[in-house]
Amino acid sequence: MQLIGNGGEPFDDVREIAVLRGGGLGDLMFAVPAFEALAAAYPDARITLLGSPSAPAVLRGRTEAVHAFEELPVAPGVRESGDDAPDVDDFFARLTGRFDLAVQVHGGGRNSNPFLLRLGARHTVGTATEDAEVLERWVRYVYYQHEVVRALEVVSLAGAAPVTLDPQLHVDEDERVAVRARLGVTGRLVAMHPGATDPRRRWSPSRFAEVARARLVAADDVVLVGDDSDVPASSAIVASLPLELRERVHDLTGSLPLAELPAVLAAADVMVGDDSGPRHLAVAVGTPTVGVFWFGNVINAGPFDRGRHRVHLSFVTHCPVCGIDVTQVGWSAERCEHDPSYVDEVTPEAVLADVADLLATT
Repeated sequence: MQLIGNGGEPFDDVREIAVLRGGGLGDLMFAVPAFEALAAAYPDARITLLGSPSAPAVLRGRTEAVHAFEELPVAPGVRESGDDAPDVDDFFARLTGRFDLAVQVHGGGRNSNPFLLRLGARHTVGTATEDAEVLERWVRYVYYQHEVVRALEVVSLAGAAPVTLDPQLHVDEDERVAVRARLGVTGRLVAMHPGATDPRRRWSPSRFAEVARARLVAADDVVLVGDDSDVPASSAIVASLPLELRERVHDLTGSLPLAELPAVLAAADVMVGDDSGPRHLAVAVGTPTVGVFWFGNVINAGPFDRGRHRVHLSFVTHCPVCGIDVTQVGWSAERCEHDPSYVDEVTPEAVLADVADLLATT
């Protein structure tokens, strides 16, 4: 494949590469194709991810494109909190001068570019908003761009051409079989994640419950996943179901270690979710998905194909509470204090139709 955007020539004598990408699970998945591109362009280099403490649990043993991990310290705009985070001065004392190439795919660069430059790498590439310090090679940060493509455009500045658009993480067939055996699933399995970091992106539990009920009546099993913050939604889903259907609902919300989530999602025949990390992870492990999205987020985070992945859009343009224009989002936009669901106009019937279609065709 050709380079994305203006691109650039590969740098000479690159043996150590640092990639800055913190944030949540979805943010990490968006960067995986960029890791793959760097690994292909610099096959003799070691790639170190400077990221969240959860990153090794998801990536280790599932990709050959990341070779080492360094947990980020707490720093404004890079990592906001973490009681056990490394000390920032110790972090730079250990790593400064180690890298030949440092890559910033962490936001618009206002905070992340000065952080990256402290590493003292010979070469740097990344994005920059209008008020950000620029790197050696850089591209303007414009909010409405797919995050995967944004990261690929950044590494193209270093001469790294894309090798894949979807993130790809490996799950063994033995892992899939073990998950289904542990859950006692013998037929079809539908995974659901009824959550999202931003409450405005959350489809209501009652709508997920309608999808779950229909698939249970069709003799499928349902597995619910998510972290502790998603427990109320999953509990509401289970509580709304008839008792005779609950025995085929496997609620792993809040109890499943993150390292086991890829295998659980890979064991499912279809995954239904909001615009959230687990849905993006399902794409990476090869599971078909049906996603519920606010229309603006599809630009930045939607799946690329429609043979395996379906998208349902909510076209809310103004906050239902105060009426503010919510299409002007990004690093400098005003954010009202209201958190209604922006996606509840998507109907369970529409989602169910795509679930049935994917189960019949994949």
